[in-house]
Amino acid sequence: MLAPEDYMRRALELAERGLYTTTPNPRVGCVIVDEAGEIIGEGWTQPAGQNHAEVQALIDAVQRGKSVVGATAYVTLEPCSHFGRTPPCCDALSSAGISRVVAAMEDPNPLVSGKGFERLAAAGIAVSSGLLEEPARALNEGFISRIVRGRPFVRLKIAASLDGKTALANGVSKWITGDAARADAHHWRARSCAVLTGSGTVLADNPSMNVRAVATPRQPRRIVLDSQLRTPADANILRGGNTLIVTASNNTKRRLELETAGAEILHLPSQAGHVDIEALLPILGKNTNELLVEAGAELNAAFMQSGLVDEYLLYLAPTFLGDPARGLAMLPAFGKLEERIALHFQAFEQIGEDLRVLARPA
Repeated sequence: MLAPEDYMRRALELAERGLYTTTPNPRVGCVIVDEAGEIIGEGWTQPAGQNHAEVQALIDAVQRGKSVVGATAYVTLEPCSHFGRTPPCCDALSSAGISRVVAAMEDPNPLVSGKGFERLAAAGIAVSSGLLEEPARALNEGFISRIVRGRPFVRLKIAASLDGKTALANGVSKWITGDAARADAHHWRARSCAVLTGSGTVLADNPSMNVRAVATPRQPRRIVLDSQLRTPADANILRGGNTLIVTASNNTKRRLELETAGAEILHLPSQAGHVDIEALLPILGKNTNELLVEAGAELNAAFMQSGLVDEYLLYLAPTFLGDPARGLAMLPAFGKLEERIALHFQAFEQIGEDLRVLARPA
């Protein structure tokens, strides 16, 4: 018989299989273990509107010809207790005869939080929570951010040289990092609900901002911050739809051209005539768990200075581009060291010839 931690680790592995697909729902895994310690059912949350992890695990047990009566369910998130697009998982577990539920963490959703455990206990099911909670929370930081803070978890991705440059002075930037690092970045795109860039990047590079190097059934929404509606109607980022342009402009002609090209337009000006990114995040928070920002130096600085970045995803190439080259963020000159933006390093990994660094605000 394995230790409880081993069963929960397996449940977390299953939850990761929904990394690209469960949004806006959380990534959840479930393992059902019989009284002899044998895993008799496994499942993970399917795309929105389909089965949750617990129901999938129960179905798996049936398909294996196993009885779940008296079994224990290890699940990475508190089972839901309300009717959404699917019935409550609590009812499915109790009806099946599960005798014990071990959860990694409580659901932060007020519709569920604690109520799932209460409903299970009322049905005579033993409940415990907190086993491997930290990795369970890390897997769903976007969902937690959306539910608790009302905005997405913002990840800022930058590819730069060791001296912090993202392009030569003439704008040439293809390619600073290698093939492996660029392919790795598509993994982070694929797990994101949306990818955001600025109109400057669209005009300079004409990117598609879609996922190509990772197999995924779902493409993230593409968002362009375009204060003056400068995005060309034939831009690559508009192909295939699923693109939102956020603007401060009242130019109805340009708006119609872009809408005809398939874009959705959101008018959201600030007092300075630019897009108000602080006002944008709560709007995105209605259905966006993780937001990946892939932009230029000006927009990078705007996010950094606003304190809106939750995590930095940095790819550093083993090269120097020199002082005239373009920096990664147009930050103002700081007069004191205390004014600097301090970070904590979270992880380092060599990806091909480049270094991937994850860091968070101190």
